[in-house]
Amino acid sequence: MKHLVILPLLISAIGATTAAVALDKTRASHQSSQAPAQKSSVVEGADNFYKSDKVITQKVTFKNQYNMQVVGNLFIPKTLNQTAKNPAIIVGHPMGAVKEQSANLYAQKLADQGFVTLSLDLSFWGESEGRTRNAVSPDIYAEDFSAAVDFLGTRSFVDKNRIGVLGICGSGSFVISAAKIDPRMKAIATVSMYDMGTANRNGLRHSTTLEQRKKVIAEAAEQRYVEFTGGETEYTSGTVHELNENSTAIEREFYDFYRTPRGEYTSIGSSPNLTTHPTLTSNVKFMNFYPFDDIETISPRPMLFITGVDAHSREFSEDAYKRAAEPKELYIVPGAGHVDLYDRVNLIPWDKLQSFFNQHLSR
Repeated sequence: MKHLVILPLLISAIGATTAAVALDKTRASHQSSQAPAQKSSVVEGADNFYKSDKVITQKVTFKNQYNMQVVGNLFIPKTLNQTAKNPAIIVGHPMGAVKEQSANLYAQKLADQGFVTLSLDLSFWGESEGRTRNAVSPDIYAEDFSAAVDFLGTRSFVDKNRIGVLGICGSGSFVISAAKIDPRMKAIATVSMYDMGTANRNGLRHSTTLEQRKKVIAEAAEQRYVEFTGGETEYTSGTVHELNENSTAIEREFYDFYRTPRGEYTSIGSSPNLTTHPTLTSNVKFMNFYPFDDIETISPRPMLFITGVDAHSREFSEDAYKRAAEPKELYIVPGAGHVDLYDRVNLIPWDKLQSFFNQHLSR
């Protein structure tokens, strides 16, 4: 049996909630790829499941250096000259999500503008390999982006010297981690970025005390004994499954995306009860994750940090921008919160992304 443990002090692996609801002991069916979701309020411009009629979509697989199969969606503009070498962009999904949540939307919208794009499921999530499912491994996540460069850079219609990366939410910190040691990533952009290391060590606005952090680490360590001896796997944080009068604004923000038809998605082989929830024993690995250390070494490759003016995660983009060397840009979207930039196509600054990649992936 797998279930969720309640750790109120543990920051969510998606940067969402600070508490979670215990899972129902009855496991949901693993046969459906799209589980039922709660009714969502109408959100202006929300279009997470956008399907472009301007692109050719191909399911692709490739191996990372750990010999794990990574699965992605390759989007090729129908008007693309496939006898030429073209620029390409890799798009990473929010932490705890899958490529069908935000990443496919961004990848298709950028493909509509003429780029070859690739959205991928990070290892342990979605269709990509990795056991235990929903495990946290920042090093392997970063490796997945480098493996995606391996794949794209060996396509006959892609210019291996013009590959960019875009990370949404947690993937923003993973692409930075990857780019520090992979100069083949020529332009790096993030949207609603979460520094998953700082978020788990210190909480939002450094609200977590050292004693609270130690308590989380100790509980995860003890759980290792349980699972090593054949006990139940426990999951933590992520997005709550129910709202009540005590639910926080951040819980409500993430719930409206991940637990309603607006953005809910359950991959085949998973369960609606487990989506967004990392394993308890692996989530503490984020405590050792410092993606912004040495971020200045990415220069002179350009970096673009996009965040909402009202985003609860804004501090992470501002911190990364402050530490990065030139060329760099911090772009703050008026009227936008954190999750707004996942799928609200009327708020996402498509022109800014297009101009950034056009400028820096040109010949």
